[in-house]
Amino acid sequence: MATVKSIKGTIGILTGGGDVPGLNPAIRAITIRALREGYQVIGLKKGWAGLMKIVRDKQADNSDNFVMLTEEIVNKAGRTGGTFLHTSRTRPSHVPKELVPEHYKSQYNDEINDLTEEVKKNLGFLGIDYLIPIGGDDTLSYGVRLYQEGVKVIAIPKTMDNDVPGTDYCIGFSTCVTRTINMTNTLRTSAGSHERILVVEVFGRYAGYTAMLPTMAGAANRCVIPEHVFDVERLTKLLVQDRKKNPSKYSVVLVSEGARFKGMDEMVFQSSEKDMFGHSKLGGIGELVSHKIKEISPRYNNGDRVNIINQQLGYLVRGGDPDAIDSIVPMAYGNLAFDLVMKGIHGRLVVLRNGRYDNAPLDVVTSSKKLIDVKKHYNVERYRPHYKSFEFQPLFIMTGSI
Repeated sequence: MATVKSIKGTIGILTGGGDVPGLNPAIRAITIRALREGYQVIGLKKGWAGLMKIVRDKQADNSDNFVMLTEEIVNKAGRTGGTFLHTSRTRPSHVPKELVPEHYKSQYNDEINDLTEEVKKNLGFLGIDYLIPIGGDDTLSYGVRLYQEGVKVIAIPKTMDNDVPGTDYCIGFSTCVTRTINMTNTLRTSAGSHERILVVEVFGRYAGYTAMLPTMAGAANRCVIPEHVFDVERLTKLLVQDRKKNPSKYSVVLVSEGARFKGMDEMVFQSSEKDMFGHSKLGGIGELVSHKIKEISPRYNNGDRVNIINQQLGYLVRGGDPDAIDSIVPMAYGNLAFDLVMKGIHGRLVVLRNGRYDNAPLDVVTSSKKLIDVKKHYNVERYRPHYKSFEFQPLFIMTGSI
């Protein structure tokens, strides 16, 4: 008689927030190791939404909410971008009345509802022993809540903005920087042909890393970031001067989506609609800055107006396959997370610090903010990255977590 191999435990994996290249390699790394060590792995779909919407009935069709992962499934997707588990910006502790799943409506009918108890019951229904959420500070902050209520959580940091506290690196950041450099360089030919100022809007709600690193690498003359309220008049003067010095008669500025100039009361939003974490969708600061530069430019260009090319990179930097770093780091992070499972350790965030893989207390995600150290790394007069020496600095210079 054939022996049935017993299951050592069950691991649940989910991806939340915006997609980035590198998520699928992380899912693959965890799954391959776990299956070979005798665990089973459940992929929870659509971030926290899939876990929240599960119907606790063995006969119910929960195929939209979770999937049993196999080597075949993860190998097929493991080298691709995005997340085959899908994602959402769901926050089970703050669910609007109209978004409460149908089978909970009789119990939850407030304007905003906390479905955390249902989430914990669903984890029990699935038999999940360890939960591994992969996400940014919004997604992981709810992971902290679950951990505080007894769930064994091990988190993996992901966000193009690279702003999860406690780690030097978040999955997706390198590909974002690489694409920003490539696409900005591509747009240079048009900017030079028409002798214009190129304004490129990049991601970065609260932290300006995705504008700073490409500028440091030479993709732009200037950058403006969320951490410093800039003077658009001064920015215009600098860009007109940069344009005059350039034999091809153009200049480039990278604008973080969360940047603000003097006189602005708040960030620029595409609409007033907010997600469950209270964030409205950003977008449009590049266009606003472009209009201002065009309007002011004659004062510094002998009375002649300088025309603008305005480009919002948006989803172009988060789509497609991961680069080398976002193929290697997710593989390592996935293995680090499973190492903790094997040791029976939880309540941790896997991290990169000072060039070495490590782990940190999970609540670091909610205990601090990770932002550009303006005094140390940003020249507020020149609107450029500032550094004194590269010696003993992290790989990405100003992204150190300590």
